[in-house]
Amino acid sequence: MDGIISGVSVTIAGFLGVVVGVIAAIAFKLSDREQRRLPPHPEPELDDGLVRVLSVLRSAAVVLDAEDDVLRASPPAYALGLVRTDQLTHAAVRDLVARVRRDGVIREQEVELPRGPIGSGTVLLQVRVAPLGVDRVLVLAEDRTEARRVEAIRRDFVVNVSHELKTPVGAIALLAETVADAADDPVAVRRFTERMQREARRLSALVHEIIELSRLQATGALSDVRSVDVAAVVEEAVDRARTTAAAKNIVITVGGVQDALVFGDHNLLVTAVRNLLDNAVSYSPSNTRVGVGVSERAGLVEITVVDQGVGIALDEQDRVFERFYRVDPARSRDTGGTGLGLSIVKHVAADHGGDVQMWSEPGRGSTFTLRIPAADVPQPTLKEVGA
Repeated sequence: MDGIISGVSVTIAGFLGVVVGVIAAIAFKLSDREQRRLPPHPEPELDDGLVRVLSVLRSAAVVLDAEDDVLRASPPAYALGLVRTDQLTHAAVRDLVARVRRDGVIREQEVELPRGPIGSGTVLLQVRVAPLGVDRVLVLAEDRTEARRVEAIRRDFVVNVSHELKTPVGAIALLAETVADAADDPVAVRRFTERMQREARRLSALVHEIIELSRLQATGALSDVRSVDVAAVVEEAVDRARTTAAAKNIVITVGGVQDALVFGDHNLLVTAVRNLLDNAVSYSPSNTRVGVGVSERAGLVEITVVDQGVGIALDEQDRVFERFYRVDPARSRDTGGTGLGLSIVKHVAADHGGDVQMWSEPGRGSTFTLRIPAADVPQPTLKEVGA
């Protein structure tokens, strides 16, 4: 009996030893896998120099471990939606990472990705993926959305300019041929010559305004900022517009404050006010009035141009400041309008820290108001006045 009991005890002890061994092996494997998947302190393992570089990069930067978990990501990576919950968000970027892991070759690709989990907004990223050490990968992404938008605007601008230049150039060429054919008819020559001169003036005005708009869109358009007398700006602009207005028997009246000052460029402000006046005169019938008023309100100098013209429909008012947009193309051709005048006004206002507003109603005319921050000029003290 004692032998049987002893044998059973040995058997039970052996069985328990096997069970304990199996449990220990499973625990070791789970611990090893957990340690490889989630290192307890990943960030200190990154080189301090690399961490500092990543922290100052303007591009989105992401460092991935061997399991493609995010070890470190810069704020732009989260802002662009590249990383969420410590994972790369987009399949296109993950695929790029996988290819780099396979062959160790640095890859770069432009990808258009959803801006967020909902909505139709997209972001265009220039993504560069490179190996970083043995099992880590560095992902850099630069936001190219704004650059692509600017490229599209420039491309459209070139197309529009080419179209606008083609019209007067073609007209001049055709009229020149007609004049040559009608050389023996003085009346016809005179009539076609006058049309050629009109098209030449239109072409000259278009080229001038394209150059002016290009200069305004360049960085640092206001290179010589100083205190500007608004009354002098209005006087010069009105003087330049009087000839055109007189041809239609339109009277230009001026009123308002006379001592308003702004900081800016005198010539650009004259151009802006002159464009508003030319627009008012062009779209007003003969024997009417155009008013120019200057006022100050809440730290702003307001230059208002009021006409009694045809007015602008509500659904077209949002587009009048677009380049080459014309409310009435036929009238613009007759008056030589380029469709750039109000766009130039908008840019001049923006460069001076202001804006341009409008009110209009068909049949009741239009009112355009150029608003510029008033110059904060120190007033002289009593001692200075006495001196």
